[in-house]
Amino acid sequence: MDLDFKKLALSLAVVTALSACGGFDSNEDSEQEENQGKTGAQGETGAQGPAGKDAQNSLIQLKFLGRYATGEFDESAAEIVSYDAGSEQAFVVNANSGKVDVLSIKNPAAPSLVTSLELTSDLAAFYSELSEEDFGAANSLAVNSDVVAVAVEAAVKQDQGFVAFYKTDGSFITAVPAGALPDMLTFTPDGKKVLVANEGEPNGDYSNDPEGSITIIDISAGVESLSEANLTQLSFVEFNKGASREDDLAKDVRISAKAASVAQDLEPEYITVSADSQTAWVALQENNALAVLDLSNDSIDTILALGYVAHEVLGNELDASNKDGGVNIRNWPVRGLFMPDSIDSYEFNGMTYVVTANEGDAREYLSDSDDEDTCSAAGGFDFDDGDCLFYLDEIRFKDIVDADEAGASVELENMGLYASSIDLLADNSFLGRLKIVADMGVDCDDDSSLKNTGQPNASCTYSALYSYGTRSFSIWNGETGALVYNSGSDFERISAARLGLDGFNASNDENGSDDRSDDKGPEPEAIEIANLNGKTYAFIGLERVSALMVYDISNPEAAEFVQFVSTRNHDVDIEALVDEGDFSAAGDLGPESIHFIPAADSPNNQALLLVGNEVSGTTAIFQIDSIVHSAD
Repeated sequence: MDLDFKKLALSLAVVTALSACGGFDSNEDSEQEENQGKTGAQGETGAQGPAGKDAQNSLIQLKFLGRYATGEFDESAAEIVSYDAGSEQAFVVNANSGKVDVLSIKNPAAPSLVTSLELTSDLAAFYSELSEEDFGAANSLAVNSDVVAVAVEAAVKQDQGFVAFYKTDGSFITAVPAGALPDMLTFTPDGKKVLVANEGEPNGDYSNDPEGSITIIDISAGVESLSEANLTQLSFVEFNKGASREDDLAKDVRISAKAASVAQDLEPEYITVSADSQTAWVALQENNALAVLDLSNDSIDTILALGYVAHEVLGNELDASNKDGGVNIRNWPVRGLFMPDSIDSYEFNGMTYVVTANEGDAREYLSDSDDEDTCSAAGGFDFDDGDCLFYLDEIRFKDIVDADEAGASVELENMGLYASSIDLLADNSFLGRLKIVADMGVDCDDDSSLKNTGQPNASCTYSALYSYGTRSFSIWNGETGALVYNSGSDFERISAARLGLDGFNASNDENGSDDRSDDKGPEPEAIEIANLNGKTYAFIGLERVSALMVYDISNPEAAEFVQFVSTRNHDVDIEALVDEGDFSAAGDLGPESIHFIPAADSPNNQALLLVGNEVSGTTAIFQIDSIVHSAD
């Protein structure tokens, strides 16, 4: 924050405080004194109250304890993590093996593998009509009491998926069907339901696009006796064009022109549930929206559009190029779509707030092809080294205006504040490299290309530029959907200061500076909320730069940065280490999920944080130390 802006904020704060206490109206005080009545008789002395305590301020600090390493690089060998206090074991989705790894963390500094849940063989044994080849990867898990629930996709992702239930001792209990591509699941706080976000992604050539959905599993009578009668499948078909709730869909909810229907286009990504288990919020990432569920009757209450961050505004700067010679965080005429991945929620003054990690995500669908002619015959519009591309809704800004590419026009208000011409703005060191949302802020005389391939043509004119994600985290009013806080340019500014040029906006699979600035920057992916010492903290995982951000969000409208933590080594050649067969020196890469363990449930009686790192295949364990001191 600039010094002048700080002075202005301080002045306003002083004026507000003085106004609140009547400090500007001495006449009013005098009138009150003149009208003061006689002092009454002294009452009896009351009972002695309890002894007072000194006011305390507290801070927290993450301290790395240890990690479990699978030895698998960039194979999604450690994704979603959870914990069982009774057995002092962590459960980790290992998508590479198709299993769930069970780790003992009795000694958090030296976690060790106990066993693995054999998902496909257990499911094949349960569903006698299916074989192990019919089941795909595990995508999510959660632990409640002595039960582990695991979301498993089908081998064909567009087919219905499954939820498998295990005891925490590793024994299989039962399974039930879910929607297509169950991507995340969670227990409600009261332990009576399991909610599953079924993403329903299309296949590579977009010939099969299942509906996104939410599966609600009623486990109030126990897991052992579950049947399909305990399932409620929530669909979005009522929001389709011409359906009963078409007008209830906010106009700013992003729906792809490629999709055959709204229900097929909405893709549930992540779920958080209110403390009273009566309301759930579902991230619809590609749609830049949140669906709100009423769990009292298991229905979809509303769909909230999230809007965008204006990177033109002070505090919302970004580095838009990986070809600008280093750290260049500044304002640009770009609007960032929130498009959250992980979400969480907490209560403050009787209101539930939803906290989002605003990653951003483009739609890219492709399949294998032998050559360009085969690709074209199949309906693909671009062939590249064996990949046949059928749909892509992102485009670099320079390709929008390049006559040999899209050749579209760009007409931006206040463009002259950033460059003297569109050609200069499209330079690689300006906005040329930035990936833009191709189907937003644009009008086309001929929109067939935009609808069929996701790419613009020369008949299109852009009046606004949208990018993927906001490189920030946000806090929202859960009832109204109003944005109450956004971290702005914090993540890029702080990581640049802490890591220097060598680690700034690096990719998560190789070391090198400024590599991801033209994409989604540090890419906030995971989020977890915890209560410690009477305060509420948010832990946000930056997927690409491989770091954790810690914020005090006790006051949702005035969150405060606390700590930046990274256990990644930016000084090694990761590719060379992988080739040599031992990349442990690289540290932890690609945080995908975070799980908080309160001190009361912890094996060492200290609050802990588990982090699943997708690229390095490691599960890292941090201790959360509290630093408490008397207030001044």
